[in-house]
Amino acid sequence: MLDYKDIIIKHYALSLSGSEIARQLGVSKSGVNDFLRAFDKCESISYPLPPGITNYGIAELVYGSVPGSGGRNESIEYPDYEADARLMATRKNMTLVFLWNRYSKKCAEEGKRFYQYRQYCELYNKWCEENYETAHFDAVIAQKMEVDFAGQTFNMTDPLTGEIMTIVVFVAILPYSQYIYAEGMLSTKEPQWIEVNNHALDYFGGVPALVVCDNCKQAVTVNRDWIEPELNKDYADWAEHNGTVILPAKVRKPKFKSSVENAVGILEKGLFHKLEEHQYFSLEQFNRDLWKELEALNKEPFKKKEYNRYFYWEEEKLELMPLPSMHYEYMERKTAKVSSDFHVRFDNAYYSVDKAYLHKKVSIKASSTVVRIYSLTGEYLCEWPRATRKGQWSTNPNHLPDTYKGFSQWNGPYFIQKAQLVGKNTESVIRTILKSRPYEVQTYRMCLGILNFTKNYSNKALEECCKQAIALNKQKYTFIKNTISVIADDLGVAGYRHSVPSKKELVRGGFVMPPEASSIDTLLSRSKFLADQMREEVDK
Repeated sequence: MLDYKDIIIKHYALSLSGSEIARQLGVSKSGVNDFLRAFDKCESISYPLPPGITNYGIAELVYGSVPGSGGRNESIEYPDYEADARLMATRKNMTLVFLWNRYSKKCAEEGKRFYQYRQYCELYNKWCEENYETAHFDAVIAQKMEVDFAGQTFNMTDPLTGEIMTIVVFVAILPYSQYIYAEGMLSTKEPQWIEVNNHALDYFGGVPALVVCDNCKQAVTVNRDWIEPELNKDYADWAEHNGTVILPAKVRKPKFKSSVENAVGILEKGLFHKLEEHQYFSLEQFNRDLWKELEALNKEPFKKKEYNRYFYWEEEKLELMPLPSMHYEYMERKTAKVSSDFHVRFDNAYYSVDKAYLHKKVSIKASSTVVRIYSLTGEYLCEWPRATRKGQWSTNPNHLPDTYKGFSQWNGPYFIQKAQLVGKNTESVIRTILKSRPYEVQTYRMCLGILNFTKNYSNKALEECCKQAIALNKQKYTFIKNTISVIADDLGVAGYRHSVPSKKELVRGGFVMPPEASSIDTLLSRSKFLADQMREEVDK
């Protein structure tokens, strides 16, 4: 039982807050504040206290019964706390409010008296203390930061492609002040994981001694016994850079990171509902709304504390370790070959490299925001902002030769000539695609992809597909890719390339041609056709 006399004297005579009293006595802050509120409302007793009154006497006047006397009012239906605790442990987002509403409704239907919500919660906590062996961790100022992902996700529509993308929300909290940080992410890979952890430290204004994380693959590789977990190398390097220690939670033991679990619950049951009402077209737009709501939440007064999260955070940030002068930067590494379009492909995006490295291998080092390209000997070549969407092109015109159209095998006339061998519709689509980007070299891969369909499908199928693309004004590689198989099926055997000749028909060192292919008329006609095409190109 609490020392009620000591609490009253410290509060009224020494003007100490409930939080300070709880800290001095080593008891629950909510218990001290609840008692002070009940004492203020009690009409039978007030400060100064009557001479000789005991703690039991104070409790009987304030609460109507002596704690621990077993004097429970038997006329009130006792809740089934064992079943309630089971639901709280197994059902996602289950709350005591929901369970109390169900309990009170059932009692009302049966004509029985029931506990009010406040009494219901107090008895539930007491039941848990008596029936469950739980570990309780008192929050120590500046000791740790807890991090996790929220279970709820959001949708974002790419304004350029119309693609629906998923936003995952990262959540971090300082348990002492309960100060919360959150950020939306389109990718949860290691570079983005490191980045949001950096942002959390910036937001909190310092580094805690410990970082308690979930067992996600971005943070922990193996955590079988919790004693010696294997950390993700990059996350371990991040911790060493910042002078902190990673402490993974026990597997399937949410109590080891109860503060962030509670923070996730607050977000999902509160401000996330406001965000759900909006449609987002960029991650920046989503985070702008999230941070606005988060600032209001952190400055909202506590229900059972005197101040708000922001107030206690201002106290806590003074005790945090200082931030390092520079962020830890995660670097992905890869070797790639500069293609005929003077670009390298990295993470489904394309970056130009100087013409001197055409067809040579280069080394790529990329952070979450920057892509740096080096020669294999370590010479720095160029740097690009990291692409934010698939298929994005980054081209420096100085990387291209002045006459790049005729510089390599891949050029406009080369693809047009190949398309003419298929048909006029294919040629028209190729010409349109060549003009569809700021730099022609950015279209070469799409042209090559379209013409390569003739390896599996007939020229007739590709011609018909391009004809439909022109009619629908969808002269794009993706339309051809998604349509040609259907057209080939409709054409039957004529939609596909002929089967490979049997081994008996093959001639070692050569290939089989029909007799008419080598006739003088065919060769002259082909020569005249190519000469006319070259003149047309020169005239243009």
